[in-house]
Amino acid sequence: MNAQLQKQIALKSENQQLRALLSSSVKTVDKVSISRLLAVSPDPFVQQIVLDQGSSKNLFVGQPVLDAYGIMGQVVEVDNFTSTAMLVTDNKSAVPVQVDRNGVRGVVVGNGRPGSLKLQYVTNTTDIKVGDVLVTSGLGGHFPFGYPVGIITSVNHNVGERFADIEVKPAAHLDRSNLVLLVWTLRGKRA
Repeated sequence: MNAQLQKQIALKSENQQLRALLSSSVKTVDKVSISRLLAVSPDPFVQQIVLDQGSSKNLFVGQPVLDAYGIMGQVVEVDNFTSTAMLVTDNKSAVPVQVDRNGVRGVVVGNGRPGSLKLQYVTNTTDIKVGDVLVTSGLGGHFPFGYPVGIITSVNHNVGERFADIEVKPAAHLDRSNLVLLVWTLRGKRA
């Protein structure tokens, strides 16, 4: 009975994730596919996940990976039946973004810590506030326009420094999502 109860709880959780993914995929004009996480990198300095789809399903390097809440990362390696995605928190990750409130652009980079990002190249005099929502700018061609990336949690204006020190909390539930959306961007259209 306990085993059956545990299985039902797991199915209920998966069903909730699927519903959230499906409702978020309706908001985009891009083609999407649902994929399941197979593994998470055990190396604390590598923020990567392994997905259950690969080149046999037309996945490609650079392909955006999302959960129901925002950008998780992008595909960095593709095999026949699996692929590896680098999370936005990886220290090699960079996502061009803009502030939803006022359009100010910057680049969100990973710092190797789960649950934490940095917004770079924003001057000390720029109108940036705690609580501002960052979305993909569409610049660079990897991520389509308008997907949530994170929320600004702190802004520090260091005297003598040109750029502000800005911390960002990822919008995606990087440590909880077992199902993800893979996006094929339809060029020339905005989400």
